[in-house]
Amino acid sequence: MPFFLIIVLIVLDQITKYIVVDNMELYESIPIIKGIFHITYAQNTGAAFSILQDKVSFFIIVTVIVSIVIFFTMIRYYNRFDKVLLYSLALILAGAIGNLIDRVRLQHVTDFLDFRIWPIFNVADMSVVSGAFLMAWYMFFIEPKKEKAKKDDPLG
Repeated sequence: MPFFLIIVLIVLDQITKYIVVDNMELYESIPIIKGIFHITYAQNTGAAFSILQDKVSFFIIVTVIVSIVIFFTMIRYYNRFDKVLLYSLALILAGAIGNLIDRVRLQHVTDFLDFRIWPIFNVADMSVVSGAFLMAWYMFFIEPKKEKAKKDDPLG
């Protein structure tokens, strides 16, 4: 199921970006909730918060390497990893691939979700951030309980 989630999120990311690019002019902004949430078409040649602008080749190389490592780690440890950890990796991988497609195809990432108090982002970005939060949740709350249960188990 995590692999199906990856495919769904990549497709959703690419469809939403296509709709924006096909129907809006660059920097056009459509208020959904005026002053709070807009659909704003932007292009980002950097990473989060537009850092490292115009380092597209660097991001492509790093993303390919990280994506391969995550994918093969998920396959190798699929039956041993906790489901929460698997889904966190799936979310991160889906987002990485979604933005990788843009970088390879367009030399930039298409962003459009604009909450006005935060840099403009996209579905792939939401996926990466959600996966990172889920992984942090796993590391700080689930894994310690598992470790404690192992220590407390007289047979373990």
